[in-house]
Amino acid sequence: MKLIVGLGNPGRAYAASRHNVGFMCLSHFARAHGISLIQKQARSPIGRGEVAGAAVILARPRTYMNLSGEAVSLLVRKFGVSPADLLVIHDDLDLPLGKLRIRRQGSSGGHKGVQSIITSLGSEDFPRIRVGIGCPEEGGDTVSYVLASFTPAERQAIKEVIPQVSAAIHCLLTEGMAAAMNRYN
Repeated sequence: MKLIVGLGNPGRAYAASRHNVGFMCLSHFARAHGISLIQKQARSPIGRGEVAGAAVILARPRTYMNLSGEAVSLLVRKFGVSPADLLVIHDDLDLPLGKLRIRRQGSSGGHKGVQSIITSLGSEDFPRIRVGIGCPEEGGDTVSYVLASFTPAERQAIKEVIPQVSAAIHCLLTEGMAAAMNRYN
């Protein structure tokens, strides 16, 4: 079983924000595979399904981004999933807008949601898909930037990368990490 988690902030005020691109990607993947995130468990709406013969649980933590580890650790324990079978999708300031990178494991890279997961699990050995949101202009406020909505031009770039993230997840499930990294990195 694979646990696939999209990171973001709950509430309408954040729905279209840069920080919620993990939610956006997970929602697209869920729709593409006919999985509804309607059950409420471990402080998250979840959906269960099967994708290419693999049992999956999809989740969007309803904790705020910086507390993502609280929900993710509950989900990992509840479903008996190892960190290697967890996949986290999140925004990344260090990647150009609309780029994606798959990583097998590693540090948080300064992402507070990912750091919360690492701290709660006591491990950084979980795969993740990082989605580039660009970075604020020189001297710009990072918090305001990630919590702001995408501009119309940025929305187009994000609209194009979201299906790529779904394809990368499908590749991870069907062909494995090495194939997905070779194809999408």
